Amino acid sequence: MTAQTPPTPPFRDPHLPFAKRIDDLLARLTPDEKVGFLHQYAPAVERLGVAAFRTGQEALHGVAWMGPATVFPQAVGLGATWNEDLVRRVGDAVSKETRAMRARDDRVGLNVWSPTVNLLRHPLWGRNEEGYSEDPKLTSAIATAYTRGLRGDHSTYWRTAPVLKHWLAHNNETGRDISSSSVRPRVLHEYDLRAFRETVEAGAVAGVMPAYNLVNGRPNHVSPYLREHLRTWTDEDLLVCSDAGAPSNLVDSEHYFDTHEEATAASLLSGVDSFTDHGTDGSTIVARVQGALAQGLLTETDIDAAVRRQLSVRFRLGEFDPAHDPHADIKDFDTPAHRVLAQEAAEQAVVLLKNDGDLLPLAHDTRIAVVGLLADECKLDWYSGTLIHRSTPLEGLYERFGAERVEFAEGVDRVRLKTSQGTFLHVPLADVPDEVRGAEGALDPALLAGRTDLPPLTTDPTGTELALVDWGEGVLTLRAPAGRYLSVADDGYVRASADQPGGWVVQETFRLEPHENGHLLLHVGTGRHVSVAADGVKVAEEGAEVFELVVAERGEDAVARVAEAADVVLVVAGNDPHINGRETEDRTTLSLPAHQERLLRAARAANPNTVLALVSAYPYTVDPADLPAILWSAHGGQAAGTALARVLAGDVSPAGRLPQTWYAADTDLPNLLDYDVIGGRQTYLYFEGTPLFPFGHGLSYASFVYGGLTARVELDAVHVQFTVTNTGDVTADEVAQLYTRATDPSVPRPRRELTAHRRVTLAPGEAAVLSFEVPLSAFEFWDVKRGGWRLEPGPYDLLLGASSEDIRLRTTVTLTGEPAAPRPLLQHGLDAADFDEQSGGEIVDRTKVAGDAVTPVGGGTAELTYRHCDFGTGVTEVTVEVAGEGVVELSLDGGPALTQLALPAPTSGPYDYTTLGAGIVAEGLHDVHLKLRGPLRLAHVGFSG
Repeated sequence: MTAQTPPTPPFRDPHLPFAKRIDDLLARLTPDEKVGFLHQYAPAVERLGVAAFRTGQEALHGVAWMGPATVFPQAVGLGATWNEDLVRRVGDAVSKETRAMRARDDRVGLNVWSPTVNLLRHPLWGRNEEGYSEDPKLTSAIATAYTRGLRGDHSTYWRTAPVLKHWLAHNNETGRDISSSSVRPRVLHEYDLRAFRETVEAGAVAGVMPAYNLVNGRPNHVSPYLREHLRTWTDEDLLVCSDAGAPSNLVDSEHYFDTHEEATAASLLSGVDSFTDHGTDGSTIVARVQGALAQGLLTETDIDAAVRRQLSVRFRLGEFDPAHDPHADIKDFDTPAHRVLAQEAAEQAVVLLKNDGDLLPLAHDTRIAVVGLLADECKLDWYSGTLIHRSTPLEGLYERFGAERVEFAEGVDRVRLKTSQGTFLHVPLADVPDEVRGAEGALDPALLAGRTDLPPLTTDPTGTELALVDWGEGVLTLRAPAGRYLSVADDGYVRASADQPGGWVVQETFRLEPHENGHLLLHVGTGRHVSVAADGVKVAEEGAEVFELVVAERGEDAVARVAEAADVVLVVAGNDPHINGRETEDRTTLSLPAHQERLLRAARAANPNTVLALVSAYPYTVDPADLPAILWSAHGGQAAGTALARVLAGDVSPAGRLPQTWYAADTDLPNLLDYDVIGGRQTYLYFEGTPLFPFGHGLSYASFVYGGLTARVELDAVHVQFTVTNTGDVTADEVAQLYTRATDPSVPRPRRELTAHRRVTLAPGEAAVLSFEVPLSAFEFWDVKRGGWRLEPGPYDLLLGASSEDIRLRTTVTLTGEPAAPRPLLQHGLDAADFDEQSGGEIVDRTKVAGDAVTPVGGGTAELTYRHCDFGTGVTEVTVEVAGEGVVELSLDGGPALTQLALPAPTSGPYDYTTLGAGIVAEGLHDVHLKLRGPLRLAHVGFSG
């Protein structure tokens, strides 16, 4: 007899649709197995041959955390290229390296948590480096390109499955897990949702990750917008993955729910499908889900919906069809093509901000002094892989101009630290191999420990000269002569052990605190002071040493020495992405750190031909008056130095464009937590001041002429055509930008708004005819009077040029739309959050499940205005739905109060609403003004009569 082969279960049949296969697999899983799938680390189901699965692989600009990989420019640098084709190719390379790395290390995941589509609304946000732009249109264009590259172009199987971060209105690290972003409906729809929506609708997104913060008083992990908006934008099953630890925050820090069972159930019902909490240990989440099931807060159907979405991603990744997966055998890792692409991306990300007198490009025989704290650095950030190749600006200039024509001064302060006993800190010699942080890869690099195989610092009569850098606000690093930074490991000893500052909690930063006749040396990471003990130098709660700072050489002296002998000085300034502006830490100022200002002034005083190259994750304010040339690049990855040198030499004409406004002063900025870009006049869309450098700005070594603009309205779009001609003498890229503006809007609209752009390469004398098709929907705004989009009829300017402020051509088209209609008060009343203007208020959650209310900030006074309200032939009564305690005052058109409605006693809680009423007499059209006093919540105002 011959044993029969068991039949292939339907979920293994590649000829069946994914939906039927998922149905089959779901039916075979036990309830406990399905609950286990809800954690980030879903366990294997061996009886079915289903492998373990992990959501989440960081891949923002290369495969991160898992060891060596190709490192591309930071995301904000990719945004500065304004080049979707390039960014798609970068995404393609990253996804191929993800597959190749997974083939040899199954810790590498295929569900990539990238890109970040949070808008760069505020340049002091610590994670500015992770976003693409302050503009939703540019952000979605770049994000769509990257996700398409990550997905691959196979019709069925995805190379990787991208998850967009971080849903929603998330631009602050200060109190990021407890702060609430107050987002009015117009800002929600026209700004924050838009970048997500257009990227999801493009069809290459597998899911989103909610952010830590709250929006309108409600945590993003229980946001009704996941159902009301996100899941309506596509027919695909989108996997919603929580941010790390965020499910626990709902109880532990936000105190939004009383129990973790309630919080977990609410998250899952809102749309969270995978819980990233407690590291690799899923037992806590499993217990919470089981508890929620036992309490009737969840049903097995709810669990099935979440598991189905995860399985949908796994099927699309080819997990269950290894023989049919076209990506299974990819081995493209650190290929010559990827190295070339990394350099191309770094070159295209360079922005020329100023070039008076055509100081740039530099002649091949120029004698160059390259100075500055970043001149010989190739910095990585928290979401970088480990460098395989490395190019610093100094190395790039050596290679391009020849080492004999390049002089270097880093500009560090060279110091020794003298103890109260008259001895000096000493770095012992150590015969141990160098180590690069993260080279071995780690699922959670926050857990990587510092080195303890090196001897701690000691003291001796002469000491060791250290390189001191002040990165701003008194945060210092100290580097030993051999190149290692002073760091503190878990045992508390100070060692020269780190190749670079880094880690989740940076252990390489210090502060000098004045004390008596010297300084205490505070270790920032532990919050302890440095002490000297018999067994070595350590940090301790007691016994802090008092040091005298003995300066052997000031950095500006070294800079001046090399600057005065050069033809041109290149000052390379900027930030270390792990210090003063990073995840968990916002910046406090736009100013360049004082240490670097000293170096810049010294260089400029010694040599008027000083070029400033800013290499940073965010904008700075600098005084450009005495600087003939300024460039900016984000940290450009492995080829950053080569790219900068080639731009300086004119091998490449710069064509990067600023993806966000560079403001002239801190006073131009709104409060970091003010998310109302309309009311706060934020970003290039609404800012009415004069920026240092405007959105879209970037110069070239060529010149371009625009002409032949035509525009016509046809069907559902405006068709724009024009010509761009390179009138310079070098081949160069130009980025043509089309902005629109409503010329006579009935509500505040953007000063100008990007609707299309194109990066094009032109040889000298070459012309290109470019065309844009702008859908009429791009001219719409969110009309709070009707709760939907509306195209306002009337004239619209079309502004075509090289930046948001460098407009070369313009014309006007008249569009037919829907006329404004007054608010129908008798039919709908007023939802409190649908105001036209407000001051002193913030939007909060009407209930924990859905809806908005408005409350005065801090229990003070808020004023709300609702324009063009139609009272019809007359009303005789007004009602307000309120909770808390306080008074609502109503007036019309700025006149005297018609009525005051006061809560006779505080309600039992913020969600315990009551209805108050009063008689009024009003008819016709009026602006309604409401004044709220006290800690009350207003949800709705009704009118009758």
